[in-house]
Amino acid sequence: MKKLSKLVAVLGLSVVFGLSACSNNNNQTSGTAETTTASEVALPTKDRGGEEIEIPEEVDKMVSLVPSVTQVIDDLGRKDQLVAVDTQSPAMTKDIDELPQIDMMAVDAETLISLNPQVIYVSDISLHGSENVWSQVKDAGITVVNIPTSNTIEDIALDVQFIADTLKEHEKGQELVDTMNKEIDEIKEIGETITDKKKVLFEISALPEIYSFGKGVYLNEMIELVGAENVFADQESWIPVTEEAAIASKPDVILTNVNYLDDAVQEILDRESWKDVPAVKNEAVYYIDNAASSLPNHHMTKALKEMALAIYPDEYKSLENE
Repeated sequence: MKKLSKLVAVLGLSVVFGLSACSNNNNQTSGTAETTTASEVALPTKDRGGEEIEIPEEVDKMVSLVPSVTQVIDDLGRKDQLVAVDTQSPAMTKDIDELPQIDMMAVDAETLISLNPQVIYVSDISLHGSENVWSQVKDAGITVVNIPTSNTIEDIALDVQFIADTLKEHEKGQELVDTMNKEIDEIKEIGETITDKKKVLFEISALPEIYSFGKGVYLNEMIELVGAENVFADQESWIPVTEEAAIASKPDVILTNVNYLDDAVQEILDRESWKDVPAVKNEAVYYIDNAASSLPNHHMTKALKEMALAIYPDEYKSLENE
Protein backbone atom coordinates (compact mmCIF):
# COMPACT_ATOMS: atom_id res chain seq x y z
CA MET A 1 0.00 0.00 0.00
CA LYS A 2 3.01 2.30 0.19
CA LYS A 3 2.82 3.01 -3.53
CA LEU A 4 -0.88 3.73 -3.31
CA SER A 5 -0.27 6.11 -0.42
CA LYS A 6 2.01 8.14 -2.67
CA LEU A 7 -0.74 8.21 -5.26
CA VAL A 8 -3.34 9.30 -2.74
CA ALA A 9 -1.10 12.08 -1.51
CA VAL A 10 -1.14 13.60 -4.99
CA LEU A 11 -4.65 12.85 -6.19
CA GLY A 12 -6.50 13.16 -2.90
CA LEU A 13 -8.94 10.93 -1.08
CA SER A 14 -11.03 10.51 -4.22
CA VAL A 15 -8.97 7.38 -4.88
CA VAL A 16 -9.98 5.76 -1.61
CA PHE A 17 -13.17 7.41 -0.42
CA GLY A 18 -14.61 8.78 -3.66
CA LEU A 19 -15.00 12.17 -2.01
CA SER A 20 -14.39 14.24 -5.09
CA ALA A 21 -16.96 12.29 -7.07
CA CYS A 22 -19.55 12.74 -4.34
CA SER A 23 -18.90 16.35 -3.43
CA ASN A 24 -18.27 17.97 -6.78
CA ASN A 25 -21.30 16.97 -8.81
CA ASN A 26 -23.61 19.57 -7.33
CA ASN A 27 -21.80 21.51 -4.63
CA GLN A 28 -19.11 23.42 -6.48
CA THR A 29 -20.01 27.02 -7.09
CA SER A 30 -20.23 28.13 -10.70
CA GLY A 31 -18.32 30.95 -12.33
CA THR A 32 -18.54 33.27 -15.31
CA ALA A 33 -16.42 33.71 -18.41
CA GLU A 34 -17.26 37.41 -18.77
CA THR A 35 -14.33 39.81 -18.87
CA THR A 36 -14.15 42.04 -15.80
CA THR A 37 -11.45 44.01 -14.04
CA ALA A 38 -10.10 43.16 -10.61
CA SER A 39 -11.79 46.19 -9.07
CA GLU A 40 -15.19 45.00 -10.30
CA VAL A 41 -14.88 41.50 -8.82
CA ALA A 42 -16.13 41.02 -5.29
CA LEU A 43 -14.29 38.64 -3.01
CA PRO A 44 -15.92 35.18 -3.09
CA THR A 45 -18.40 34.53 -0.28
CA LYS A 46 -18.52 30.76 -0.80
CA ASP A 47 -15.68 28.34 -1.39
CA ARG A 48 -15.65 25.74 -4.16
CA GLY A 49 -17.25 23.24 -1.81
CA GLY A 50 -20.21 25.58 -1.29
CA GLU A 51 -19.37 26.63 2.28
CA GLU A 52 -19.70 30.29 3.28
CA ILE A 53 -16.36 32.05 3.77
CA GLU A 54 -15.13 35.53 4.60
CA ILE A 55 -11.93 36.44 2.79
CA PRO A 56 -9.94 39.35 4.28
CA GLU A 57 -9.62 42.40 2.03
CA GLU A 58 -5.84 42.09 2.15
CA VAL A 59 -4.20 38.66 2.31
CA ASP A 60 -0.45 38.57 2.88
CA LYS A 61 -0.02 35.34 4.87
CA MET A 62 -1.48 32.07 3.63
CA VAL A 63 -1.09 28.30 3.88
CA SER A 64 -1.71 25.91 0.99
CA LEU A 65 -2.35 22.25 1.76
CA VAL A 66 -3.18 21.51 -1.89
CA PRO A 67 -0.31 21.07 -4.41
CA SER A 68 -2.44 22.24 -7.34
CA VAL A 69 -3.39 25.39 -5.43
CA THR A 70 0.23 26.05 -4.49
CA GLN A 71 1.12 26.06 -8.19
CA VAL A 72 -1.65 28.56 -8.96
CA ILE A 73 -0.54 30.84 -6.12
CA ASP A 74 2.98 30.71 -7.58
CA ASP A 75 1.76 31.57 -11.08
CA LEU A 76 -0.21 34.50 -9.66
CA GLY A 77 3.03 35.88 -8.25
CA ARG A 78 2.01 35.40 -4.61
CA LYS A 79 4.29 32.52 -3.58
CA ASP A 80 6.30 34.75 -1.23
CA GLN A 81 3.22 35.12 0.98
CA LEU A 82 3.01 31.40 1.73
CA VAL A 83 3.96 30.64 5.34
CA ALA A 84 3.55 26.85 5.05
CA VAL A 85 2.62 24.18 2.50
CA ASP A 86 1.76 20.49 2.40
CA THR A 87 4.53 17.91 2.12
CA GLN A 88 3.86 17.29 -1.60
CA SER A 89 3.99 20.89 -2.83
CA PRO A 90 7.80 21.36 -2.72
CA ALA A 91 8.16 18.61 -5.34
CA MET A 92 5.75 20.46 -7.64
CA THR A 93 6.63 24.12 -7.04
CA LYS A 94 10.14 25.59 -7.00
CA ASP A 95 11.82 27.42 -4.15
CA ILE A 96 9.48 26.55 -1.29
CA ASP A 97 11.57 23.79 0.25
CA GLU A 98 12.41 25.84 3.33
CA LEU A 99 8.79 26.57 4.25
CA PRO A 100 7.23 24.57 7.11
CA GLN A 101 5.61 21.44 5.65
CA ILE A 102 2.37 19.95 6.94
CA ASP A 103 0.97 16.49 6.28
CA MET A 104 -2.33 17.16 4.52
CA MET A 105 -3.74 13.92 5.92
CA ALA A 106 -2.74 14.63 9.54
CA VAL A 107 -3.30 18.31 10.18
CA ASP A 108 -2.72 19.84 13.62
CA ALA A 109 -4.72 22.86 14.74
CA GLU A 110 -2.06 24.23 17.07
CA THR A 111 0.59 24.20 14.34
CA LEU A 112 -1.67 25.92 11.83
CA ILE A 113 -2.80 28.59 14.29
CA SER A 114 0.79 29.31 15.35
CA LEU A 115 1.63 30.24 11.76
CA ASN A 116 -0.94 33.04 11.99
CA PRO A 117 -2.18 32.87 8.37
CA GLN A 118 -5.25 34.78 7.24
CA VAL A 119 -6.27 32.04 4.79
CA ILE A 120 -5.69 28.29 4.55
CA TYR A 121 -6.45 26.50 1.29
CA VAL A 122 -7.51 22.87 1.73
CA SER A 123 -9.18 20.04 -0.17
CA ASP A 124 -11.41 17.17 0.93
CA ILE A 125 -8.36 15.08 1.78
CA SER A 126 -7.55 17.43 4.67
CA LEU A 127 -11.14 18.01 5.78
CA HIS A 128 -12.09 14.34 5.97
CA GLY A 129 -12.35 13.22 9.58
CA SER A 130 -10.73 16.41 10.92
CA GLU A 131 -13.79 18.50 11.76
CA ASN A 132 -12.53 19.31 15.25
CA VAL A 133 -9.22 20.60 13.91
CA TRP A 134 -10.86 22.96 11.46
CA SER A 135 -13.36 24.22 14.03
CA GLN A 136 -10.42 25.30 16.20
CA VAL A 137 -8.72 26.96 13.24
CA LYS A 138 -11.85 28.88 12.29
CA ASP A 139 -12.44 29.91 15.91
CA ALA A 140 -8.97 31.46 15.80
CA GLY A 141 -10.20 33.79 13.06
CA ILE A 142 -8.54 32.00 10.14
CA THR A 143 -10.49 31.57 6.90
CA VAL A 144 -10.50 27.98 5.64
CA VAL A 145 -11.09 27.72 1.89
CA ASN A 146 -12.04 24.29 0.52
CA ILE A 147 -11.28 23.45 -3.10
CA PRO A 148 -12.43 19.85 -3.72
CA THR A 149 -10.74 17.87 -6.48
CA SER A 150 -12.57 18.73 -9.68
CA ASN A 151 -13.92 16.07 -12.02
CA THR A 152 -14.09 18.12 -15.22
CA ILE A 153 -11.83 20.44 -17.17
CA GLU A 154 -14.47 23.16 -16.94
CA ASP A 155 -14.44 22.96 -13.15
CA ILE A 156 -10.64 23.03 -13.13
CA ALA A 157 -10.75 26.35 -14.98
CA LEU A 158 -13.27 27.67 -12.46
CA ASP A 159 -11.00 26.55 -9.61
CA VAL A 160 -8.07 28.51 -11.04
CA GLN A 161 -10.18 31.65 -11.44
CA PHE A 162 -11.64 31.22 -7.95
CA ILE A 163 -8.18 31.03 -6.35
CA ALA A 164 -7.17 34.19 -8.22
CA ASP A 165 -10.33 35.96 -7.08
CA THR A 166 -9.68 35.12 -3.41
CA LEU A 167 -6.39 37.02 -3.76
CA LYS A 168 -7.82 39.91 -5.79
CA GLU A 169 -5.88 38.71 -8.82
CA HIS A 170 -8.86 38.35 -11.16
CA GLU A 171 -7.12 39.52 -14.33
CA LYS A 172 -4.07 37.31 -13.79
CA GLY A 173 -6.39 34.38 -13.17
CA GLN A 174 -8.29 35.19 -16.33
CA GLU A 175 -5.03 35.15 -18.29
CA LEU A 176 -4.17 31.69 -16.94
CA VAL A 177 -7.62 30.36 -17.81
CA ASP A 178 -7.68 31.98 -21.25
CA THR A 179 -4.32 30.43 -22.13
CA MET A 180 -5.48 27.06 -20.83
CA ASN A 181 -8.70 27.18 -22.90
CA LYS A 182 -6.84 28.28 -26.03
CA GLU A 183 -4.45 25.31 -25.78
CA ILE A 184 -7.34 22.92 -25.16
CA ASP A 185 -9.26 24.26 -28.16
CA GLU A 186 -6.25 23.71 -30.44
CA ILE A 187 -6.12 20.04 -29.47
CA LYS A 188 -9.89 19.62 -29.52
CA GLU A 189 -10.03 20.91 -33.09
CA ILE A 190 -7.62 18.20 -34.24
CA GLY A 191 -9.14 15.53 -32.01
CA GLU A 192 -12.56 15.98 -33.58
CA THR A 193 -11.13 15.02 -36.99
CA ILE A 194 -9.66 11.71 -35.80
CA THR A 195 -11.68 8.63 -36.74
CA ASP A 196 -9.11 6.00 -35.70
CA LYS A 197 -10.11 5.76 -32.04
CA LYS A 198 -7.14 4.12 -30.35
CA LYS A 199 -7.82 2.31 -27.07
CA VAL A 200 -5.81 3.77 -24.20
CA LEU A 201 -4.94 2.40 -20.77
CA PHE A 202 -3.65 5.06 -18.37
CA GLU A 203 -1.91 3.69 -15.28
CA ILE A 204 -1.66 6.00 -12.27
CA SER A 205 -0.29 3.19 -10.09
CA ALA A 206 1.70 0.19 -11.32
CA LEU A 207 1.73 -3.50 -10.48
CA PRO A 208 1.02 -5.07 -8.07
CA GLU A 209 -1.69 -2.45 -7.40
CA ILE A 210 -2.75 -1.01 -10.73
CA TYR A 211 -5.03 2.02 -10.53
CA SER A 212 -6.71 3.78 -13.41
CA PHE A 213 -9.97 5.66 -13.97
CA GLY A 214 -13.25 5.67 -15.83
CA LYS A 215 -15.83 8.36 -16.52
CA GLY A 216 -16.19 11.26 -14.13
CA VAL A 217 -12.45 11.98 -14.05
CA TYR A 218 -10.87 14.84 -15.99
CA LEU A 219 -8.14 12.51 -17.30
CA ASN A 220 -10.81 10.51 -19.12
CA GLU A 221 -12.01 13.74 -20.67
CA MET A 222 -8.44 14.47 -21.79
CA ILE A 223 -8.14 11.09 -23.52
CA GLU A 224 -11.38 11.80 -25.38
CA LEU A 225 -10.26 15.31 -26.32
CA VAL A 226 -7.23 14.00 -28.20
CA GLY A 227 -9.49 11.64 -30.17
CA ALA A 228 -8.91 8.34 -28.36
CA GLU A 229 -10.92 6.04 -26.08
CA ASN A 230 -10.28 5.06 -22.47
CA VAL A 231 -10.40 1.26 -22.14
CA PHE A 232 -12.25 1.70 -18.83
CA ALA A 233 -14.68 4.40 -19.97
CA ASP A 234 -17.56 2.10 -19.03
CA GLN A 235 -16.61 2.46 -15.36
CA GLU A 236 -16.79 5.40 -12.95
CA SER A 237 -14.19 7.45 -11.09
CA TRP A 238 -10.81 6.14 -9.84
CA ILE A 239 -10.65 2.36 -10.00
CA PRO A 240 -8.39 -0.53 -8.96
CA VAL A 241 -7.62 -2.73 -11.96
CA THR A 242 -6.69 -6.40 -11.89
CA GLU A 243 -3.84 -7.48 -14.13
CA GLU A 244 -6.25 -9.80 -15.94
CA ALA A 245 -8.67 -6.94 -16.68
CA ALA A 246 -5.87 -4.71 -17.93
CA ILE A 247 -4.58 -7.39 -20.31
CA ALA A 248 -8.10 -8.24 -21.49
CA SER A 249 -8.74 -4.58 -22.37
CA LYS A 250 -6.16 -4.92 -25.19
CA PRO A 251 -5.02 -1.29 -25.23
CA ASP A 252 -3.37 0.09 -28.36
CA VAL A 253 -1.49 2.59 -26.21
CA ILE A 254 -0.50 2.54 -22.55
CA LEU A 255 0.22 5.78 -20.71
CA THR A 256 1.70 6.00 -17.23
CA ASN A 257 2.44 8.88 -14.89
CA VAL A 258 4.00 6.64 -12.25
CA ASN A 259 7.10 8.42 -10.94
CA TYR A 260 8.07 6.23 -7.99
CA LEU A 261 9.74 3.63 -10.24
CA ASP A 262 13.11 4.15 -11.93
CA ASP A 263 11.57 3.48 -15.35
CA ALA A 264 7.80 3.00 -15.36
CA VAL A 265 7.67 2.54 -19.13
CA GLN A 266 10.27 -0.23 -19.14
CA GLU A 267 8.55 -1.91 -16.19
CA ILE A 268 5.40 -2.24 -18.32
CA LEU A 269 7.31 -3.42 -21.39
CA ASP A 270 9.06 -6.08 -19.28
CA ARG A 271 5.85 -7.65 -17.96
CA GLU A 272 6.05 -11.20 -19.26
CA SER A 273 2.31 -11.84 -19.22
CA TRP A 274 1.69 -8.63 -21.20
CA LYS A 275 3.81 -9.54 -24.23
CA ASP A 276 0.75 -10.04 -26.47
CA VAL A 277 -0.96 -6.79 -25.42
CA PRO A 278 -0.98 -4.59 -28.56
CA ALA A 279 0.60 -1.60 -26.81
CA VAL A 280 3.42 -3.72 -25.40
CA LYS A 281 3.95 -5.69 -28.60
CA ASN A 282 4.26 -2.43 -30.55
CA GLU A 283 6.16 -0.63 -27.77
CA ALA A 284 3.46 2.03 -27.63
CA VAL A 285 4.01 2.77 -23.94
CA TYR A 286 4.69 6.35 -22.86
CA TYR A 287 5.37 8.36 -19.73
CA ILE A 288 3.20 11.43 -19.07
CA ASP A 289 4.45 14.14 -16.72
CA ASN A 290 3.25 13.25 -13.24
CA ALA A 291 2.61 16.74 -11.88
CA ALA A 292 0.87 17.98 -15.03
CA SER A 293 -1.44 14.96 -15.17
CA SER A 294 -2.04 14.62 -11.41
CA LEU A 295 -2.70 18.19 -10.32
CA PRO A 296 -6.03 19.66 -11.46
CA ASN A 297 -5.07 23.14 -12.58
CA HIS A 298 -4.13 24.99 -15.77
CA HIS A 299 -0.89 23.01 -16.11
CA MET A 300 -2.97 20.02 -17.23
CA THR A 301 -2.52 21.28 -20.80
CA LYS A 302 1.13 20.17 -20.65
CA ALA A 303 -0.06 16.62 -19.99
CA LEU A 304 -2.75 16.97 -22.65
CA LYS A 305 -0.12 17.83 -25.27
CA GLU A 306 2.08 14.91 -24.18
CA MET A 307 -0.89 12.55 -24.41
CA ALA A 308 -1.81 13.82 -27.87
CA LEU A 309 1.74 13.37 -29.19
CA ALA A 310 2.08 9.92 -27.63
CA ILE A 311 -1.19 8.56 -29.00
CA TYR A 312 -1.30 10.34 -32.37
CA PRO A 313 2.22 11.64 -33.19
CA ASP A 314 1.44 12.34 -36.85
CA GLU A 315 -1.84 14.15 -36.26
CA TYR A 316 -0.33 16.35 -33.55
CA LYS A 317 3.07 16.91 -35.13
CA SER A 318 2.52 20.67 -34.93
CA LEU A 319 2.77 20.45 -31.12
CA GLU A 320 6.32 19.08 -31.13
CA ASN A 321 8.01 22.48 -30.94
CA GLU A 322 5.63 24.07 -28.46
